[in-house]
Amino acid sequence: MAAPANSQQQNPLITPYKMGTFNLSHRVVLAPLTRQRSYNNVPQPHAIPYYSQRTSNGGLLIAEATGVSDTAQGYPDTPGIWTKEQVEAWKPIVDAVHAKGGIFFCQIWHVGRVSNSDYQPNGQAPVSSTDKPLTPQIRSNGIDTAHFTPPRRLRTDEIPQIVNDFRLAARNAIEAGFDGVEIHGAHGYLLEQFMKDKVNDRRDEYGGSLENRCRFSLEVVEAVVNEIGADRVGIRLSPFAEYEECGDSNPKQLGLYMVNALNKYGILYCHMVEPRMKTVAQKIECCESLVPMRKAFNGTFIASGGYEREDGMKAIAENRADLIAYGRWFLSNPDLPERFALNAPLNKYNRETFYTSDPVLGYSDYPFLDEDSIV
Repeated sequence: MAAPANSQQQNPLITPYKMGTFNLSHRVVLAPLTRQRSYNNVPQPHAIPYYSQRTSNGGLLIAEATGVSDTAQGYPDTPGIWTKEQVEAWKPIVDAVHAKGGIFFCQIWHVGRVSNSDYQPNGQAPVSSTDKPLTPQIRSNGIDTAHFTPPRRLRTDEIPQIVNDFRLAARNAIEAGFDGVEIHGAHGYLLEQFMKDKVNDRRDEYGGSLENRCRFSLEVVEAVVNEIGADRVGIRLSPFAEYEECGDSNPKQLGLYMVNALNKYGILYCHMVEPRMKTVAQKIECCESLVPMRKAFNGTFIASGGYEREDGMKAIAENRADLIAYGRWFLSNPDLPERFALNAPLNKYNRETFYTSDPVLGYSDYPFLDEDSIV
């Protein structure tokens, strides 16, 4: 994607950025977006056009959340990366992104208690930091109600196995051709279930103090860094969010503790969700800010959460972030960086087709910009 020179001068989003060894041509990142079209947890060929469409030369894409094991699942048809079949299925998707000059990271996750026995091997209970159950909730699509099986509290001696699952998933991601991985430590999933004191009620070395609650997440970071190198590792955090009934009594302290601890590992980036996004698709007025975390973190800082073009430009201009991740707008505008460069109209997104299983509808059928229509 090339923007007119005057657009680059006016729009900080369309300026180059060096992220470690990666040379980015602009600051617009494809956020990790669960799409639920990986049948039987295996990435499908229809993901090739989907990701390829959203690739620009020198653009950063973060793949949808990808399970690290057969216990990591909590949604229909989300991809995994723990089997040989899954790794092989990812390869042509990654190749398609690289063919267009994109940089591609795989977000690796474990949902923890945000699951039920239907998604678990042998119908077992999902695992978590706690045995506290989640109440039934309306899914992100605003239609379906999710029901959760009460979780089983992980024993202390079981935690190293989960850490190892993340390590192997990172290795597999590199085998599949990804440029790196983003550890999913946000939105109420397993890592957050350990980090946040409104969920974690443990009395072992993984509970109680802030240091103890963050221990598991940092062990995952350390294992992944040791496996694939710090220059290929990012993490997503949402200290202020309360997704999946997962809140904390002092989110700013949690965020600052984590970024300072992450500095010791020298990871490539921290991807943090804005405080205004308390729950799914709910943007609120908020006096909190990511600026203290941004200032404390030594690597690339990616901000996400309800961004539009104008406030993304402003965040970069004011040095509140290095990169901005876009979800809904990138979903419905495969050429979003170009549209932002030209200040062109955006396609509206249809939330009702975010999570359907159709291989095309609401997935790879959003139109590209017709440049002839630009005045």
